[in-house]
Amino acid sequence: MGESSDDEDLPRLLRRALEDHPDLTQKGLADRSGIPYTTLNSWVKGKRGVGGNINSDSLRRLSDALPEEYTPRRVFLAAGRPVPGPQSDAREETLVRRYRDLTETQQQALVDIADILKRVQ
Repeated sequence: MGESSDDEDLPRLLRRALEDHPDLTQKGLADRSGIPYTTLNSWVKGKRGVGGNINSDSLRRLSDALPEEYTPRRVFLAAGRPVPGPQSDAREETLVRRYRDLTETQQQALVDIADILKRVQ
């Protein structure tokens, strides 16, 4: 149950989760994750989110709402996204504090650097 494969994409992962867990419905998953039902349904059908276009927060919420064998790593990989490091409120707070101390030009440079880092795998 819940075996992953190297070619598992997000629609397959979601359909497998729904098949392996009969008590789990698309509506329930949408409600638990805070993702609109129409969006989730389009992911299940493979009509949206192709090519890693789903934002990280949505993928984290989806993973949190799925049964535990559907780990964040598995969900991100299925969505074609690099797996982010673990979240740390302390690191995020430190980064925001430092960002607020920067000039407008430095803030933009930091955003540009973050965009470059997202592309590096």
